[in-house]
Amino acid sequence: MSLEVSTRDPVGAQVRGVTVGRLNPTMVSHLRALLAVHGVLVLPDQHVDDDAFTQFLESFGTLAFTTGETPVPAAPALNVITNVGRTRPPRSSFHVDTSYLRTPPAYTALRAVTVPERGGQTLFTNQYTAYATLPRQLQAQIRSRVVTHVVTGLDLDEDAETEARHPLALRHPLTGRTALYLSTRERCRAVSGMAPEDAAALIDELLTHSTQPDNVFRHAWRPYDVVIWDNRCVMHKADHDGVVGDRVMHRGTVMDEARWG
Repeated sequence: MSLEVSTRDPVGAQVRGVTVGRLNPTMVSHLRALLAVHGVLVLPDQHVDDDAFTQFLESFGTLAFTTGETPVPAAPALNVITNVGRTRPPRSSFHVDTSYLRTPPAYTALRAVTVPERGGQTLFTNQYTAYATLPRQLQAQIRSRVVTHVVTGLDLDEDAETEARHPLALRHPLTGRTALYLSTRERCRAVSGMAPEDAAALIDELLTHSTQPDNVFRHAWRPYDVVIWDNRCVMHKADHDGVVGDRVMHRGTVMDEARWG
């Protein structure tokens, strides 16, 4: 195994030497470790189709389709993210994927299908750093707090999961490091032991702290990029401002119950 790893600041790494497709267990273990440390891995020059992308994701665990999203017609385990045919740009805020599930996906990945002429970057935060740089008093205040995450913006069946509770200070099972586990203001409905107005103010403060410019990596998409990240230690959002041209991504999420929190 010969991987070329180039770190990004303040989070992420570019990795060469990986071919997206079915991976052997040794490679999966190595990439899991890199994801746990760096949060985001950019795999450039992946001239692959959805079959290979799906096999790549299945190497990490069980694929989980997000109910309410638009599936890729020929690859229903994936969903499509696109600005094509929209009269208004999509909206995106910093979040982690499907945090309203009791066991959210450990990993999310995007395959660049069509890259716009300008704009359309994806932004990532380092949630290890977000926690580590909090004042000690605030760290102590939130260390035992639990956040109630709720579903927003999706039309789900009556029997679907719509609410889950997760630690605000999440210990990563591979690194042992603590990350600040947040999602959008709307999804973070309540904080244990706090009045609603105090909980909302705390979430606002933590989101503002997490998304300071010096804690954000902007990935500018190139044709044939595949990007995978660890939802336990990063937040992400798409920047849809000023996009020129079509932006089409195919997305997959991976459940990994044995390695969640």
